[in-house]
Amino acid sequence: MIPFSPPHIGESTLSLIKETLESGWITTGPKTKLLEQKVAAYCGSKTTYCVNSATAGLELVLRWFGVGPGDEVILPAYTYCATANVVEHCGATPVLVDIDPKTFNISVSEVEKAINSRTKVIMPVDFAGFPCDYNALNSLVKRAEVKSQFSAATEIQEKLGRILILSDAAHSFGGKLGGKLCGSLTDISVFSFHAVKNFTTAEGGAIAFNLPEEFNPQEVYQYFNTFALHGQNKDALAKTQKGNWRYDVLMPGYKCNMTDLLACIGLAQIDHYESEDLAKRKEIFSYYTQSLVGCSWAEIPTFKEQERESSYHLYPLRLKGVSEETRDRIIQSIFDKDVAVNVHFIPLPMLSYYKKAFDIIDFPVAYDSYSREISLPVYYNLTPDQQSKVIQAVIDSVEENI
Repeated sequence: MIPFSPPHIGESTLSLIKETLESGWITTGPKTKLLEQKVAAYCGSKTTYCVNSATAGLELVLRWFGVGPGDEVILPAYTYCATANVVEHCGATPVLVDIDPKTFNISVSEVEKAINSRTKVIMPVDFAGFPCDYNALNSLVKRAEVKSQFSAATEIQEKLGRILILSDAAHSFGGKLGGKLCGSLTDISVFSFHAVKNFTTAEGGAIAFNLPEEFNPQEVYQYFNTFALHGQNKDALAKTQKGNWRYDVLMPGYKCNMTDLLACIGLAQIDHYESEDLAKRKEIFSYYTQSLVGCSWAEIPTFKEQERESSYHLYPLRLKGVSEETRDRIIQSIFDKDVAVNVHFIPLPMLSYYKKAFDIIDFPVAYDSYSREISLPVYYNLTPDQQSKVIQAVIDSVEENI
């Protein structure tokens, strides 16, 4: 069986894990701090804070911004449940909008229609690693008529003076827009470093801050450093300084810090992420596209256009003119040929919890995209022979079922 997305673990990763274990420092410490610096330098953010998951990072930002009951957060109907779950955790209301039919990403025109005086945050999702239209989104929230609707309820909201854009960049580490990398494209971006992501720390993520000049980057970083560790004003590394044992608790914080044992997995990849990992994924995308572009039933995903380029996280192939049931039969047929594929994602309004408040009929583009989508395997160690087997399995399975 060709797996769908195993992690890239090389000898350098194993060496760093061994070194970290033998160092006696396996919780948050020097390697986590170094990874934060390297992620910030790579993506061009003003500062970066590493967390134990992207989900935790999204929720920390919402709570820092004061999002709570009575507030609304706009997000796409086509995303993983974590994007909406964190809004629910805060007691706020997720407002779902439809997506762009070409890119799978949130429709800016639908976002504009959904904005009202209760809107505190817009959470666009960089589906499959392709950056959203942040030029349009950034301009939208700064327009006078949109800012005039914003009702600040906290000091931080007052300082920003408008809707916050919080990018769910779980897929897009390495994605580009206008020569800039994801993490520096809007107010705040949150990456996932989960095991199936291009860049992994097994579990984990990072919050990349790019707030306007009214916010001091180091003050924001220090707040999150405290907020994500029970509200304690000194982490374990700070307390190792001679005589620096005494600490205080400044707020009832959370427990979301990344550990050095996880960070070292990321440190083993980051210096060659662009030249090796992304380069290999681009090669796979190119091979898949060349192999499928002549098939009348294949809708090739958008992964590079004008000034936007994907992180090549997922290859979301859509099949033309098929029903959801036919798509499902094709997937089973591909599995029967010993190739693992996936579907990204089941839209939120189709999930038991969210269908209580939403109806998929109101999101026709999201449903159409989901019903015809099959994600093909893309990962560093996928060999040319395996890539050929994937394509042959897909072509044969489609032709057997349509």
